Amino acid sequence: MCGIVGIVGHSPVNQAIYDGLTLLQHRGQDAAGIVTIDAENRFRLRKANGLVSDVFRQEHMLRLQGHVGLGHVRYPTAGSSSVSEAQPFYVNSPYGLTLVHNGNLTNNAELKKLLFTLAKRHVNTNSDSEALLNIFAYYLDQHQTEPLTPENIFETVRNTNKVIKGAYACLTMIIGHGIVAFRDPLGIRPLVLGKREESGKTEYMFASETTALDIVGFEYVRDVEPGEAIYITFDGEFHSAICADNPKLNPCIFEYVYFARPDSVINGVSVYGARVHMGRFLGEKIANEWKDILDEIDVVIPIPETSTDIALQIANVLNKPYRQGYVKNRYVARTFIMPGQAQRKSSVRRKLNAIASEFKGKNVLLVDDSIVRGTTSEQIVEMARLAGANKVYFASAAPEVRYPNVYGIDMPTSEELVAYNRSVEEIAQMIGVDRLVFQDLEALFKAVQLENPEIKAFDASVFTGEYITGDIDQAYLDSIAQARNDKAKSQLSKQEENLEIYNES
Repeated sequence: MCGIVGIVGHSPVNQAIYDGLTLLQHRGQDAAGIVTIDAENRFRLRKANGLVSDVFRQEHMLRLQGHVGLGHVRYPTAGSSSVSEAQPFYVNSPYGLTLVHNGNLTNNAELKKLLFTLAKRHVNTNSDSEALLNIFAYYLDQHQTEPLTPENIFETVRNTNKVIKGAYACLTMIIGHGIVAFRDPLGIRPLVLGKREESGKTEYMFASETTALDIVGFEYVRDVEPGEAIYITFDGEFHSAICADNPKLNPCIFEYVYFARPDSVINGVSVYGARVHMGRFLGEKIANEWKDILDEIDVVIPIPETSTDIALQIANVLNKPYRQGYVKNRYVARTFIMPGQAQRKSSVRRKLNAIASEFKGKNVLLVDDSIVRGTTSEQIVEMARLAGANKVYFASAAPEVRYPNVYGIDMPTSEELVAYNRSVEEIAQMIGVDRLVFQDLEALFKAVQLENPEIKAFDASVFTGEYITGDIDQAYLDSIAQARNDKAKSQLSKQEENLEIYNES
């Protein structure tokens, strides 16, 4: 999962892009990058591993001159954490192109072969984003008109959509022309459009979530539609077209469960509102199915921070006290997007600390947004018992995560998922709780649809094993399991680290 930002303005955009990325930091903490175009039509680029506040110092910001630019925060779904895979990516032909991408292409290996045979283009990293940029560049290069017309741009996106598969929300910037935003035909990954009036001129901004628009004073206009391309010239001319056959909105349900900030609106859905509904539905399920132990529950405690709104609604439904039992260290990265299992384990205790008085001698109901690998849940339960909890019950606002994700979320292998081939009772035993409940999938869908009834379907592959792009088979799942397990990532990171040292020497 990544976060992207793009601005076409009439004044310097470096600070606005920086501010937008800080509001998307939750989407990726591995690397960050910003690229702008200066007055001499040259790209100004800074990218490195680390948080936004660590990557960009004053000297970098001063060099990022220009009134247009793109930004990116990354966490690696596949490949390594090497800076060589940090975005934005750049190619010099045609015109000069740079791209940022959120999502995952499921046919990356085929694209590399196609690029070499069709265009004699070499992709130097394992990043699907670099392959995507080169595909776009190849099709753009087929147009000989000067300057490029909007139809040239849209035809390029149409041809790109025909050969790439998977989930993608993309922004590409073309020297001398403008910014192009496009989204996959199923709308799996989010992308929103905003605008503002500055000194009588209209400026435009794209971002993964509306919260990035809010911080820099852009008004949310709408979402980029599935299969749509929007082309905004550097003079501010706005053009749009649907560039895919039979587009249909199927947003990733996990955006609402976990990834997106509660103050965001994506696909017309208030993330906060959806989570409130999740809490109500889960509370009603607990009230119906746990009648034998309801009187035993003394307190409802959320696992910070995504589940706080959900837990409050559960407490209201059950008429139980709501308490904050864990204090979060905000300066530790989200454990779900840590690249290795050992690192995930060591970070949980650094991230949370229990308030003993809220646990001692009590039967507590812990609430979390989901249970993925089970690493975090197991240690949080252990912390509750060490703090003196008598019994520990656990509620997950999402159903059991049983299948890998191939569309940009780091759930790569079934064997790493605690719910894989296990019953609810077996999962409860694995994480050490006295009783465990999961949200029903139908209730989860309804929680989001109450905010936007126009959404009829979702990507819920991690719960169902049904991959909506229709191109995923067991051979593909086996290949990504081999490439993306923690051991493979560690080995690849070492290889690319050596390559970086070699290139710098």
